[in-house]
Amino acid sequence: MRYAIYFTPPSSDALLKVAANWLGRNAFSGEPVKLPAIRSLGTEEIASLTEEPRRYGFHATMKAPFRLNDNQTESELLSALMHFASSVEPVVIPRLKLQAIGPFFALVPHEPVTALNQLANDVVVALDRFRAPLNEAEIAKRRPERLSEAQRHNLERWGYPYVFEEFRFHMTLTGPVAEGDRARIERRLEEFFAPLLNDPVEVANLALFVEPEKGAPFEIHSLHPLTGGTTKTRTQRAVGRP
Repeated sequence: MRYAIYFTPPSSDALLKVAANWLGRNAFSGEPVKLPAIRSLGTEEIASLTEEPRRYGFHATMKAPFRLNDNQTESELLSALMHFASSVEPVVIPRLKLQAIGPFFALVPHEPVTALNQLANDVVVALDRFRAPLNEAEIAKRRPERLSEAQRHNLERWGYPYVFEEFRFHMTLTGPVAEGDRARIERRLEEFFAPLLNDPVEVANLALFVEPEKGAPFEIHSLHPLTGGTTKTRTQRAVGRP
């Protein structure tokens, strides 16, 4: 079993509903969702494009999937997450845009949101004691030979390459897209999500996701509202930055 700390819009949110329609699965219910009818994209092609992100559900990673440390329990993790969420305030993303990140597509903030990056930094640090160290197979899966020095350090210290300066808030929509298909897929995605891209997104919760067994779809265990004031976490000190 693995756990992850993600942001996902609430189940009633329009963005969540449209994204679940695109991905073909709602992580709140765990049930399949009928794929959309989109011009020049058949349902089989959409199913193939979304196979990888469908398993995880529509989300933005705050703390990547991890096995629970042997000296911690799920109830202790849940309690710590609830306490953390009660100590920080929501962050608003004024608007979104579609962006290619390497070979896949995601929704990202139209402009950088400093408070959002700080929130992600603080989640990584505050809950790291619950993460079991990576085993050799988990390290190899990240292909450390392809990572930068900073990313390798993050992988070794924090269990994930893309934290702190390497973090980019994104909500994944596809798996890898063949280079020759990217322009066409990008146009269709822009059209599909266009009605929502100018709407603000309030990052007002942290969700505990669970992978019940290896390779199984991730499920939403619980949603934790951000109800506090400005976080006091001193992330810079924790990672050795001045």
